[in-house]
Amino acid sequence: MAIEEKMRDAMPGLTRAERQAAAHILSHFPMSALGPITALARAADVSSPTIMRLVQKLGFRGWSDYQAALKAEVGRLLVAPLSLAEGAREPLAHPLQDYAAQVVANIGATLNLIPAQDFNGAALALADPARRIAVMGGRLTHALADYMATLLRVIRPDVTWIADHLTDWQQALLDLAAGDVVVIFDIRRYESNAVQFAEFASAQGAEVVLITDRWLSPAAAHARHTLPCHIEMPAAWDSTATLLMVVEALLARVQSHLPDQVQERLNRLEDYFGRTRVFRAPKVGAPR
Repeated sequence: MAIEEKMRDAMPGLTRAERQAAAHILSHFPMSALGPITALARAADVSSPTIMRLVQKLGFRGWSDYQAALKAEVGRLLVAPLSLAEGAREPLAHPLQDYAAQVVANIGATLNLIPAQDFNGAALALADPARRIAVMGGRLTHALADYMATLLRVIRPDVTWIADHLTDWQQALLDLAAGDVVVIFDIRRYESNAVQFAEFASAQGAEVVLITDRWLSPAAAHARHTLPCHIEMPAAWDSTATLLMVVEALLARVQSHLPDQVQERLNRLEDYFGRTRVFRAPKVGAPR
């Protein structure tokens, strides 16, 4: 198993300081760990002994053993062929084909990134009716947070969407209690509001669920459950399609824990929709 994969797999069992160090290493992989241990500790804002404990938990005898393995791994990558010559390409069957193929590849790669225990743990926390939930996105992920909160409110009560991710999260902290759940979306470029909200919420005893990219937001240091996703695309921006897949899979798993409650709430909601005529009924025989 590659060193990067070992570190990701170890995240759930690390202490908060060790997760902070691991999140920094992964978000700057592999360059952050190629220098002196003191420089890494300073950059990650942890102690050198914390770094030592982290690499030992990964199965290395110490820092020099870890660095030797890392340098050997990087060396193998550098001498491997970067890509095969493309040659003549077949005409595309559809203009969406290349982009869709990359989205599918990202989804497949994400399945190997997210530990099952983190996914299941996040779903169980979100399904606990005794816990209140707050959901916050960022500049490019606020729509996903809104979508997730909207459907969670159908599934269960006490769900809040933090609409203004610049100032509303500080007010949300006023009512946040130990055991509540905070869902935070944060992908590169990582946002200080997301990291600070995770830090403050965790300090108040809330359980943080972080949906991020494969390089890991620094908020991972404060998260109980981290769900990293592949988001790279052949475009000037990253794709959030994989994050949406993870959100919908989470919602489905939460729903499976509360089938009777969800059905009862859906029935009541449909009754309200029908009585208020919020949706227009299609006319029989109307042209499509």
